[in-house]
Amino acid sequence: MATVSLKGNPINTIGALPEVGSIAPDFELTKTDLSDVTLNDYKGSKVILNIFHSLDTGTCANSVRKFNEEASKLENTKILCVSKDLPFANGRFCEAEGIDNLEVLSDFRNGNFGKNYNLEYVDGPIRGLLSRCIIVLDENSKVLHTEQVYDVVTEPDYESALNALK
Repeated sequence: MATVSLKGNPINTIGALPEVGSIAPDFELTKTDLSDVTLNDYKGSKVILNIFHSLDTGTCANSVRKFNEEASKLENTKILCVSKDLPFANGRFCEAEGIDNLEVLSDFRNGNFGKNYNLEYVDGPIRGLLSRCIIVLDENSKVLHTEQVYDVVTEPDYESALNALK
C-alpha cells in the first residue's frame, strides 16, 4: 500500500506504482467519442500518463492545461490524461478549455486501470478514484519515470516528467 495525504489526512492506494525499468501494464480506457484504446495503440510513441481524480478539481484541471501547453513542444510523445470522469464530461472540459494537444481518457468502463497500476484509493473520502500520479513510458512501454504526488491537492513535478523523455 502507498500512503498519500488529502489535506493532512492519510489515504491509501492499492500498492506501489510500476517500477522504473519495468514494462507498464496494459490498459483499456475510453476516449471522449466512447471508443476504447489500449496501451498497445501507443506503441512506437513515448507516453506521459497524467493520472488524477477528476477534472472537476482545480489541481487536476491545471495539470491538463499545463500538459496541453507542453504537448505541442514534444516529438513522438503522446500525453494521456486519465481519470474516472465520464467521457462526456471529459469532452465538455476539452471543448471549453481548448484542449487539443493531448487525449483525455476515462477508466469508468471497467475500472481496471487504477487496479493494474496500483494507484486506486482504497480508503478515505475519495476511495475508488485514482491517485494523482505521473508515469512516463518509452516507445516500448518501459517505465522511465514515476511520481505519486504525496499531497493530493499539489500539482505534479512537470519538469521531472518532461526531463525523463530526454
